[in-house]
Amino acid sequence: MSPLHPDTAPVPAAVPRQGDPALLDTATARRLLASAIPARFAYLALDATPRVVPTWFHWTGDELVTVTYVRGPAISHPAKRLAALRRRPEVAVTIDTDTFPPASLSLRGQVEITEVDGLAPEYVAAAHRYLGPEAAAGMLSQVDAPGTVQARIALRPTWVGLLDFAGRRPSAQGGIDPQASPE
Repeated sequence: MSPLHPDTAPVPAAVPRQGDPALLDTATARRLLASAIPARFAYLALDATPRVVPTWFHWTGDELVTVTYVRGPAISHPAKRLAALRRRPEVAVTIDTDTFPPASLSLRGQVEITEVDGLAPEYVAAAHRYLGPEAAAGMLSQVDAPGTVQARIALRPTWVGLLDFAGRRPSAQGGIDPQASPE
């Protein structure tokens, strides 16, 4: 290991490196993907300035899905991010804790947008996870109206990063600990 470049130390083959989608199979990633922590969804707006939107999400096992409105009885216009994402589908998403030490899952890739008549199944699943069954049922009954159209924004990650500040730290702080046991 070079003292100037500690992240170049040999890493056991069983330990995925930053960027490897296999990180999605770790216990920390699975915990974050099942949590009720909002995802921070970053994209470029139509004016090419960066935007970050906190959003509910649902993990399907292959895709991180967020949902927004296209039209409906109480919707004045489609969410503006839809036009921006159709022009530039590249996004970055993070799901991170506010505890110490923090854990952070970062995803990158391109999104695919599909319009859904009514409420998208992933929106319903996310509502139940974030609000609980009773509150979700009440909220969903208020928004599930004829004419509602939602946009399903699906990210199939092509790059995955994971930090837990124990065995996986930023490279400047030592990177992957080759002695840490894989999750």
